[in-house]
Amino acid sequence: MIRPSVSADLSAIADIYEEILTQEERRPASYTNWMRGKYPTLDTARRALEEGTLWTAEEDGAIYGAVILNGVQLPEYDAIPWQFPADPGQVAVIHTLVISPRWAGRGKAREFVSFCEEEARRQGKTVMRLDTYEGNDPANAMYPRLGYRLAGATQFFFQGFIHEVLNCYEKQL
Repeated sequence: MIRPSVSADLSAIADIYEEILTQEERRPASYTNWMRGKYPTLDTARRALEEGTLWTAEEDGAIYGAVILNGVQLPEYDAIPWQFPADPGQVAVIHTLVISPRWAGRGKAREFVSFCEEEARRQGKTVMRLDTYEGNDPANAMYPRLGYRLAGATQFFFQGFIHEVLNCYEKQL
């Protein structure tokens, strides 16, 4: 079940962030390029909860994932040659989609993306956009399989502390 997050979910969501960061530290190369203590953090989830844009995924009482779904397009999005033009109010953006490593390989990320698309349509959005680190092989393989088009890539100064190239994807809803 995917539902709007509540404050009681925040600790479990922050734990998932930490699980992912720990897993990243064990790899020779990072998929996320995130930084412990910088992004994502409990405060990341708390801000999204306060804005009403944080969603929680759970099954049999266990929280296994979270996503931030809003219309916030980072300034760097202006450098991307989007194929599906849309007014800002027509665009939904997926941010910080996380699935606990303990739940990997079960199709949960695909389910979450499908939910985001349905929710965006319910909100009257016509285009979905997102970005992911250029080295995030799983995400860069998944999004095209789900009908997303690679619109371009550009240098981001993410959260004001990470210089990185992010691939930007879009899908008409």
